[in-house]
Amino acid sequence: MFTRVRVLDDTDVAQVTEYLQQDPVGNMFLLSRIQAHGLNRGRLGCPVVGVIRSRELQGVLHLGANVVPVAADDSAIEALASKIGPWRTSSSMMGRAEPVLALHHLLSQRYPRAWGSPREVRASQPLLELQEPSRVGPDPRVAVATMGHFQAYFQAAVAMYTEEVGVSPIESSGGYMRHMRALLQQGHCFAIVDDDGTVRWKSDVGVSWRSYCQIQGVWLDPAWRGKGLADAAMTAVAHLCRRRYESVSLYVNDFNTRALAMYDTVGFRQVGEMATVLY
Repeated sequence: MFTRVRVLDDTDVAQVTEYLQQDPVGNMFLLSRIQAHGLNRGRLGCPVVGVIRSRELQGVLHLGANVVPVAADDSAIEALASKIGPWRTSSSMMGRAEPVLALHHLLSQRYPRAWGSPREVRASQPLLELQEPSRVGPDPRVAVATMGHFQAYFQAAVAMYTEEVGVSPIESSGGYMRHMRALLQQGHCFAIVDDDGTVRWKSDVGVSWRSYCQIQGVWLDPAWRGKGLADAAMTAVAHLCRRRYESVSLYVNDFNTRALAMYDTVGFRQVGEMATVLY
């Protein structure tokens, strides 16, 4: 059986979209990027590689700051890995747990210096989808954040990212600030803003595709934690998202038992497992 591995382009958008939409919740990041930018390397800022057997797509690899593999089997992972060399510029590997961990294992064996010493491997991140009514009412203070809240919201986003990932997202290019500004301009950010202008709760529709969205960046001011406020705030976010999207999902670290309990209360149920390798 003839297998071809090549960089994809805009002529492949329909085929790649058809392949990825078999698992829209698990492939939200890639579907969102392709919807916005197509498969042109210049617009995306990185190549997307495809594995094609007998004219059928068997695997896809987003090879940017985030390495994101989607593969039908181990042989597709092997084929995708052939396009990754002993130099790493990516800061993470993410996606469905099985292909991520398989690709990480393979690259760690081939190129231990570049890929074999990650800062952290989060091998089990439950993928949750909103499926049942919340057991608590929504917090009426949660609202769509506006550009007037930008500075306070950005400060909260930096605090969330630093706490979650372990490093600050602020860098010289200003990419994270532009990303957060774009989310605010799109109406994809939800917040509780205190009377003094401080953002006490934040969460974002980080990626979306058609009638699907994925919530990211969930954060509660440490001074407000332990008071049972997150359940109602997240319920309000779920209600706001459901006005726009049929499917609302997110993923969370398996060791974050407090967050898992909160999402269970709000009505999220596990539909899969993601993984993230951080460098």
